[in-house]
Amino acid sequence: MTSRTLTIAMNGITGRMGYRQHLVRSILPIRADGGLLLEDGSRLQVEPILVGRNENKLKEIAARHDLSRWTTDQDAIISDPDVDIYFDAQTTSRRYAALTAAIEAGKHIYTEKPTAETLEQAVDLARRAAPTNLTIGVVHDKLYLPGLIKLRRLVDEGFFGRILSLRGEFGYWVFEGDVRPSQRPSWNYRKQDGGGMMVDMFCHWNYVLEGILGSVKSVYSQAITHIPTRWDEQSEAYPATADDAAYAIFEVETPAGKTVIAQLNSSWAVRVHRRELVEFQVDGTHGSAVAGLFHCESQQRANTPRANWDPDVPADIDFLSQWTEVPDDGAPANGFRAQWEEFLRDVAADRPHRYGLASAARGVQLAALGQESTDTGRKLSVPQLAF
Repeated sequence: MTSRTLTIAMNGITGRMGYRQHLVRSILPIRADGGLLLEDGSRLQVEPILVGRNENKLKEIAARHDLSRWTTDQDAIISDPDVDIYFDAQTTSRRYAALTAAIEAGKHIYTEKPTAETLEQAVDLARRAAPTNLTIGVVHDKLYLPGLIKLRRLVDEGFFGRILSLRGEFGYWVFEGDVRPSQRPSWNYRKQDGGGMMVDMFCHWNYVLEGILGSVKSVYSQAITHIPTRWDEQSEAYPATADDAAYAIFEVETPAGKTVIAQLNSSWAVRVHRRELVEFQVDGTHGSAVAGLFHCESQQRANTPRANWDPDVPADIDFLSQWTEVPDDGAPANGFRAQWEEFLRDVAADRPHRYGLASAARGVQLAALGQESTDTGRKLSVPQLAF
């Protein structure tokens, strides 16, 4: 059996997402399993190079996982001819320059999102990549998780009939940091450092809506900073200049040309009263379904209980018991690893990845329009981008 090794420069690996989801839960397990078995019977191996700005953290991570290669020299590693893939999980403010350099150096790219701080930069990246033969992928992890895979399957099978609406609830209580440590880094709450709920999550909601329903045609939103003061990693109080919650209504056009209303609430100042930290409910004329990242429950029209509004009489229907769990059907448990494997197979086959820089630019566009809607109090159309 023949084998091939792809060298991956993994930048931003000392951060929470870069380390946990991409290195520890994706690349290292693929490496430990002896790589990927490809369609032609050959095997694809992966070899990471750790990249970051903190030398001590890089050394510690390399030693912990018995990895020999690490560097703080981003420019040198991007131009290194031995590097096949450049991966970026840095803060958003540093991503555009690094991705531009990687495209110019002829590297295949896999990157977190948002791909840039501004729409102009995100579109520029997509345009720079368009004439190349590079395989470029952008993380769309939620579409690879069991709950949303099952939800998409129900859409494809026509389970819902005509889809009417989608409602999503995302978030959890992020501690302020004064009494109990915060679960998120302080830069997330400073607008000047690229933080904010809207810029963070609207790029996700764009690809989720595209992947489940169709293209987003309009947005009406309200972003707000519920908690104005937080405490950083040194226990120092600082003003939270970025929004910690965003509430939005989107109009989505399905491939059949029908309009679906999607309402999505996102908050780091909400306590969880649901099965998972994010849940989506899709309602249609023939049935409904509720999906988290892992579970998915459905209810057909024939099984829908007859509810009646009577505020003077306690409800005698156990509504939650009326739903049926949708089977897994072999869905993967780790969305990050699943997409990494698909991307690596695309690199090996010299073909495009289905979620690229154009999709990422649309996510940046939606966040920018969401902010404009917040600032102006208006519902805004989402124009089609040209690449």
